[in-house]
Amino acid sequence: MLTGVQVLLIGGDARQLEVIRRLSELDASLTVSGFDGLRTLPGDISNSELREELFDKVDAIILPAVGTDDSGLIPAAFSDNELLLTEAMLTRLPKHCTIYSGMARPFLKDICQKHGIGLVELFERDDVAILNSIPTAEGAVKMAIEHTDITLHGSTSMVLGLGRTGLTLVRTLQGLGARVLAGVHLPEQYSRAVEMGAKPFYTRDLQDYAANIDLLFNTIPTMIVTAQMIARMPSRAVIIDLASKPGGTDFRFAEKRGLKAILAPGLPGIVAPVTAGRIIADCVTQLILDDISTRGNGQ
Repeated sequence: MLTGVQVLLIGGDARQLEVIRRLSELDASLTVSGFDGLRTLPGDISNSELREELFDKVDAIILPAVGTDDSGLIPAAFSDNELLLTEAMLTRLPKHCTIYSGMARPFLKDICQKHGIGLVELFERDDVAILNSIPTAEGAVKMAIEHTDITLHGSTSMVLGLGRTGLTLVRTLQGLGARVLAGVHLPEQYSRAVEMGAKPFYTRDLQDYAANIDLLFNTIPTMIVTAQMIARMPSRAVIIDLASKPGGTDFRFAEKRGLKAILAPGLPGIVAPVTAGRIIADCVTQLILDDISTRGNGQ
């Protein structure tokens, strides 16, 4: 139970509603900001205006999946008000307070490092990222079906990056009968692709494999689907870029060439917000419980 634990949850989308619900069930003393557009919140929690005094006695702060932008602005799907996280706010936090965010931009990282504030990037954790790869893969398949006039069964689909999302996506596409090409960086990833029954190649040879693909799914957050690569792709091909903004695709050249190219980060929150929210809620509540236990043991 989280009885007596002071938690401040700021902004976010439908995923955060599941986090609010779980914290309420565990009896946390919860304050939320950025939900004034909703009539009711889980657990009869009321929305509060974001102000400095909310930070004075907080044990944990929960930010949205994307954290803040480079100026400290926090996205809030359920509010028209600007939620600006400032350094002055964070300096009021108790020393033991930890900030939990899906990811963190330099703005947030720098302030936390400067003032010795604990920061956990949930999406960097394997337990969260692996589970998140499931709705990501399902969402990518949904987009592929919507934006093509062929079946995935029998298609030639390329997946760039064999990390946590790439692995799940390869398995999902194979399960639907697609022939999957897997672009990898490392020998161990090459071997894993062979073990999975995909056709592996090294990304340095990417252009050699572009000519006959129907779909390209990119998970690599650097410019890899270049103009030279796109020029070799058939005009029927569709690119679905799952990397965080700005993605790894030359979208300008794809449009010029007439290829459909879609930037689609954050699919879990779009296609399965309840499941994605439960993944976050399970992780963050356990981390808070572990933190309380550690402090209680004097460690």
